[in-house]
Amino acid sequence: MLEGWRRHMSARFLRVTTITARVQLIRRLERFSGLYPWQWTPAEGEEFIDHLRARPIEVSTARGYEVAISLFLEFLLDARYGWAQVCEERFGQTPQLIFHEGNSIAHKVDHEGDPRRRPLTYDEVQVLFDAADARPGRIVGRGVKGGLSAVRGAAVLKTIYAYGLRRSEAAQLDLVDLRGNPKLPELGRCGSVMVRFGKSSKGSAPKRRSVLLVPEMDWVTEVLEDWITQVRPRFGPGRHPALWVTERLGRLRARSINDAFVAVKQDAGLDEKLDVHCLRHSFVTHLTEFGYPAKFVQEQVGHSHAATTAITSVCPMSSATRCWRSR
Repeated sequence: MLEGWRRHMSARFLRVTTITARVQLIRRLERFSGLYPWQWTPAEGEEFIDHLRARPIEVSTARGYEVAISLFLEFLLDARYGWAQVCEERFGQTPQLIFHEGNSIAHKVDHEGDPRRRPLTYDEVQVLFDAADARPGRIVGRGVKGGLSAVRGAAVLKTIYAYGLRRSEAAQLDLVDLRGNPKLPELGRCGSVMVRFGKSSKGSAPKRRSVLLVPEMDWVTEVLEDWITQVRPRFGPGRHPALWVTERLGRLRARSINDAFVAVKQDAGLDEKLDVHCLRHSFVTHLTEFGYPAKFVQEQVGHSHAATTAITSVCPMSSATRCWRSR
């Protein structure tokens, strides 16, 4: 059953990571229930979700599990594959859908993210980047390793904010993804960024988009040029294509970007609930406040629907100078 479902998903060209995660989820439910799929009832589904809530687990994640399990059971019930008939003949039971309108998670709102995750104000962005710039000196002053990593962390966080990137998108950037913008030649090779590994939809291939650097964020060109010409060579990357390289000559991982944000956030004394994705929210909010059209902002961040972009909260303007340059 699982192998047939795996081939079914592979034939639809779903991502390997999506297929693997779904198969593992079915195995997980099988182990939890101690029953085979043709023995599952709505009670097993409810017990499984109830068990997951003890972690706790996000509502959107739990709904995703319900959807994946339902897709597997719908595959088994599809007469074109014959599994229902096989189960009836061999075991006297047939699979059934275990999640229905009465016991599945209702999708009542467009956005279910933690409301404490919000865009940063201009003052908070300034404080965050000031802390990021000060961190390398503090580390070197203590006589421990990590100064170069802290410089890299500051540059990555500023790049995420200036281009409105997801952390996974930033981690996958190569040097060749920095492109010029003929309309703004003064921005040099940082006039735009080609995102080749954007967030996919329903397991499809990664989405591509080109993000233009807006004049209000032109300060990041100095940050990137300093990183490329002065700091990155000190890692000895050789011919490695990645924009962000590690001490072991690998590509910087998304988790490491998250760790860098947490360290800087703590140095800056900002709200513990903020995470690195809040920089992307800040990008959307600030571009809107700069007066850019909603359609342009939507295309910059790669949202398929304008409503997704509009979800981002708007922060009040600050009187702070918006320079955010590396010092």
